[in-house]
Amino acid sequence: MKANRNPLKSAEFLISAARAAQFPDEDSPEVAFAGRSNAGKSSAINRLTEQKNLARTSKTPGRTQLINFFQLANGARLVDLPGYGFAKVPPAVKEKWARLIDSYLQKRPQLAGIIHIMDVRHPMKPFDEQMLAFASQIDCPIHILMTKADKLKRGQQARQLQIVRNALGEAASVQLFSAENGQGLEEARSIVAGWLKTETGFRPED
Repeated sequence: MKANRNPLKSAEFLISAARAAQFPDEDSPEVAFAGRSNAGKSSAINRLTEQKNLARTSKTPGRTQLINFFQLANGARLVDLPGYGFAKVPPAVKEKWARLIDSYLQKRPQLAGIIHIMDVRHPMKPFDEQMLAFASQIDCPIHILMTKADKLKRGQQARQLQIVRNALGEAASVQLFSAENGQGLEEARSIVAGWLKTETGFRPED
C-alpha cells in the first residue's frame, strides 16, 4: 500500500486550552510548535498541513493566546503554543502565557518533539536559546525551522544557516524553510511525521 504523501493534511482542530486542566488526556504523541511572535509559526503549520486556515495567522504579533491542539487521523496531535516576544499586550498577560507554555512543556509526557520557529533574518534571540536549553533538560528532540527564507537571497540564506548551525552544535537540527514558496517543506514534514510515527513517503533522495 502506497504511503500517504502528507498524513499531516488530516489535522483537525481539537481544542484550545487556557489552562493545563483543559489539555487532552490521551497518551498519543504530540509535536509542539514554538517560536517568537511573528516568526511565521502559524503559517508554517498551515503549509505543513496543506490547510490555509488551520492555525490563525495575523500581521499582529501575539494573536495565538491559547494552546491549540490539532488531531491527526491516527490520533497524534500538533500543538500550537502561544508566540512569545514583542506582542503588544500587558505584562500580566505575557506572564500568563509564559506560565501556560511552561505548564505544557514540563508536564507533557506525550511530547515527542519541538518544532522551533526562527525568522531567518533574526535568529538565536535570548528566548530561542532558553527553549534550546529547556529541550535539552527534558531530553526532548528539537528541530529548528528558519522561516521566511524567501526574504533572503541564496547566499544570505546559506550564511544565516551556517551561523545558526555553528551556534547549535549538537543541540538541535536546523533547516531553511519558507511557507511562501515551499522551500524545505518535505524535509520539515518528514521530521514531524517521524516523531508522530506516521509516514510521509518522503526520502532524502526524493
